[in-house]
Amino acid sequence: MSGAESFRVAKRLNLQRIGLINKPDDPAADAFARELTRWLQSEQGIRVERDRIEAGQDLLVVLGGDGTLLRIAERAAAHGIPVIGVNMGSLGFLTELTVAEAKSAISRMFSEEVVIESRMMLRVSVGAAPDQAAYALNDIVINKNTTDRLLYLTTFAGDDLITTYRADGLIFATPTGSTAYNLSAGGPLAHPSAECVIITPICPFMLSSRPIILPSNLTISTEFIGRGDDECAQVLADGKHFVTMKNGDRLQIRAAEHPLPLLAASNRDYFSVLRGKLRWGNREDE
Repeated sequence: MSGAESFRVAKRLNLQRIGLINKPDDPAADAFARELTRWLQSEQGIRVERDRIEAGQDLLVVLGGDGTLLRIAERAAAHGIPVIGVNMGSLGFLTELTVAEAKSAISRMFSEEVVIESRMMLRVSVGAAPDQAAYALNDIVINKNTTDRLLYLTTFAGDDLITTYRADGLIFATPTGSTAYNLSAGGPLAHPSAECVIITPICPFMLSSRPIILPSNLTISTEFIGRGDDECAQVLADGKHFVTMKNGDRLQIRAAEHPLPLLAASNRDYFSVLRGKLRWGNREDE
């Protein structure tokens, strides 16, 4: 089976247990979650579990935005639960359904096959504590804690030295995350079926320090070279603080064991989302 074929799989879901996750402290998301719960239980006979992610659930419905979906990605992937996102505002890159589309899209799942995409995730650990790991669907980011000094980050692909980056930080992005911070920092877009990791320096000292795309079967490591005991860098996994690096600490990044099973919306493809979000082809005077 080719990579493209294994990335997108059509299958029929046997829906009996559905987990429903909504954005915290969002009245609109909470109200729609209650509406969906009543509809699924009374009209579809489905067991609905609010704000719970457990093995054995047949589907997770996420109400919010891409940030809400990122928050639950690690646990959903660990249990292999398919996820569908409903955006409560404008369409996201991950939460592709609108509120108006949600019920009809879920209704079709009872009688039709769905398309599930295996979205690659990253696992990050620090050399001194390899069992303490974090997972990211979008990106791992190393940022400086101070504003006046560049970070020195000696980075390897497997055993091969890439370079010592002098920059405000580094982004290690998945193809899914290529449209996030990576894009803002000047990194390339990658189709979500690509099996790769994108390394993009943040405001590098040398203009020749360009983003690089590496195969996902490599373990990438980067050592923080501090210039004083008080110098440190912070590591974020999908925007959430994971660890603080000090001089000599080495970060290890590789593809995670389990991808996220993400349901693809049937009425739009990856490029239509890009055109809409990035305004490709739009004339400014129209």
